Amino acid sequence: MRQIALYGKGGIGKSTTSANLSAAFSEKNLSVMQIGCDPKHDSTRMLMHGRWIPTVLEQMYEKKDIKEEDIIFEGFGGVRCVEAGGPEPGIGCAGRGIIATFQLLEKMKALFGDVVVYDVLGDVVCGGFALPMRDGYAEEVYLCYDSDEAGQKAVRAAMTLFSKTGVKVKVIRLE
Repeated sequence: MRQIALYGKGGIGKSTTSANLSAAFSEKNLSVMQIGCDPKHDSTRMLMHGRWIPTVLEQMYEKKDIKEEDIIFEGFGGVRCVEAGGPEPGIGCAGRGIIATFQLLEKMKALFGDVVVYDVLGDVVCGGFALPMRDGYAEEVYLCYDSDEAGQKAVRAAMTLFSKTGVKVKVIRLE
């Protein structure tokens, strides 16, 4: 399984890039899963033809017994779409949504495919957001940034954190 994580601050085109990668892999007849790891939960929206899907955290709050069809939705080209979600801004840990999502997908044995694309918010580099790399979920990591100072600062912070993991990290500029 090829596992790719794209990290970057919001508003630079990271989700569009992630969705385009997932769509391209699906058009090569590969089994693809895209996991949105951002509290805004908009990573898979393009793949879902503009439709918002419920997040894993929303489903965990609302239901006792969560099934795959409650959190995994088929999008463009058969891409399996998941949105981790997160708490309202300023309330709780956004990384918790990522951790809960990965644990639930593993419990369901639903974290599979030829390619898994993780679209990860990179402005906040905390333990939860670092999980795809820290725990070996992502083999390929791309730090995405634009030309503004905040983006460059986020890349520097991420490089410091990720340098301890041993995973090869590539930096790409989106414009």
